[in-house]
Amino acid sequence: MINLDHFTLAEFFCPCCGAVAMDDRFLGMLDAARGMAGVPFEVTSGYRCASHNAIIGGVAGSAHLAGMAADIAARGDRLREKVLFALISAGFRRIGISRTFIHVDCDRGKANAVWLY
Repeated sequence: MINLDHFTLAEFFCPCCGAVAMDDRFLGMLDAARGMAGVPFEVTSGYRCASHNAIIGGVAGSAHLAGMAADIAARGDRLREKVLFALISAGFRRIGISRTFIHVDCDRGKANAVWLY
């Protein structure tokens, strides 16, 4: 397991079963982004088991199921900007932006994309 400076593994637990199987590469990139941003990242969704993903309406094949994704709370333009620029600087190329959170993943099986919710 990777050493993290800015997160605990507990922040990524599946809320329904407590399972966690996060990808080390993803965690390393996210930890680096957090350091660059200079602001806390509140993880609102990390690892998801298949049951939890289905309950919340997550897409089939979600990167959350493989531990390669997280949703980060980003309420407000200033925080959203800091989080977004840090994620891009850390090498993330799959980013979804909403008014209240930013989804980020490093699923190698999917094309690079930036999208809006």
